[in-house]
Amino acid sequence: MAQSVSLKRTPLYAAHVSLGARMVDFGGWEMPVQYSGIVDEHLAVRLAVGLFDVSHMGEIEIRGPEAAHLADYVTTNAVSKLEIGQAQYSGLLYEHGGFVDDILVHKVAEDHFFLCVNAANQEKDFAHICAANRFNAQVEFAGDRYVQIAVQGPLALRTLQKLTTVDLPSIRYYWFTDGTVSGAHARIARTGYTGEDGFEVYVAPAASLRIWNELLEAGREFGIKPCGLGARNTLRLEAKMALYGHEIHASITPYEADLGWIVKLEKGEFIGRAALSRQKQQGVRRKLVGFEMRGRGIGRDGYEVKLRGSPAGWVTSGSPAPSLNRNIGLCYLPAAEARPGAKIEVVIRHQPVDAETVATPFYKRAKTA
Repeated sequence: MAQSVSLKRTPLYAAHVSLGARMVDFGGWEMPVQYSGIVDEHLAVRLAVGLFDVSHMGEIEIRGPEAAHLADYVTTNAVSKLEIGQAQYSGLLYEHGGFVDDILVHKVAEDHFFLCVNAANQEKDFAHICAANRFNAQVEFAGDRYVQIAVQGPLALRTLQKLTTVDLPSIRYYWFTDGTVSGAHARIARTGYTGEDGFEVYVAPAASLRIWNELLEAGREFGIKPCGLGARNTLRLEAKMALYGHEIHASITPYEADLGWIVKLEKGEFIGRAALSRQKQQGVRRKLVGFEMRGRGIGRDGYEVKLRGSPAGWVTSGSPAPSLNRNIGLCYLPAAEARPGAKIEVVIRHQPVDAETVATPFYKRAKTA
C-alpha cells in the first residue's frame, strides 16, 4: 500500500483553519484555496483589499563579492541594471532555453541579492544556482527564515500604513525597503501577483501570526478579506501573469511565453542565452495568446484548441473572470495565428466551442494620480 505524503504547512496554517478556509494540496503544501468564496475574495482585492499567505514561496539569498555576477549569469534579465532597493521579474533557464522557474530578484546591497522563487521549484532552483556557481559568491536556501504575507488591492497601502512608520507611498512599483511592521523587522516590497497595487511583507515566522491578525484588524474598516489560492489564480489570469507549470515550464522559452521583455541578450553570457539567440533569429513557432469564450463553457487548463477544425494548440489557464463577467483563458497557438481576432475552438467535453483571441492583459487597473 502506498504511503501518504505529509504536506508542508506554513506558520499561518492554524489561522487559516480558524477562519474556515478550505485547505488543498498545492505543490506539496497544505494551503487555503478559499475562505468566503473565490469570487468574493477576488472582488475584495479589485475593489478594496485582500490578504494572502504566500509563505509557501521560497527564498534564496546570494551574497559575496561576485554575487551580482552569479545572479546575472543564472537569470535572463539584467541584474547589473538594478539599483539597491529595486526588484525585477526574471527567469531561470536551462541551456536549451526552457524555464527552470520564473523569479523575482531583489538587490539588497552590491554584494547581496534576495530571490523569491516558486514553492514547488525552490529545491530545484537552489540546486540549479549552486551548480552554476563558479563565482566568489555564496548561495543560501533561506525559506525557513521568512513568512511572506501579501496585502493587495487599492486600499492595501492604507491598511499596511497603520502598522509601519515606513513611508509606503515613497516605495515605487517593483522597489522595496527594509523596516518594521508592527514592531517586527520586515522587508516590504511593492510587487504583487494580482494586477492591483499592493505589498509583499517578509517577516520572521515567530512574528507572522501576530502580524497576520493585526493586518486583518487594520483592514477591517475597508472590508479586508483573507484570500486563498483560488482568487490568486483568477486575479493573476485577468492580469496575464504567468504561472509556472501552465504558461511556462521546461519546454517553453520566454519568447514563446510572450516574455521576451525579461530577456536581455545584450548583457553578456547567461544560461540559455545561445538557445534564445538562435530562436530570436529563426522566430518562434508557437506563442501564448489570450482568448475569450464566445460559446457556452469554460476553456480549462489542458483543453485542446482548434483552428479551422484542426488541432492547433492547448489551453494553459482558463476560468471565469469575476471582474469582467466573461470566460477567459490563455493558450498556445502557431505564432502566425497568435494575434487578437483569430476565431478558434476550444474542445470542451469532446465538443468544439467557439472562442476568439483577444488583446491582453484582460484587466488593467486604472492609473491613480
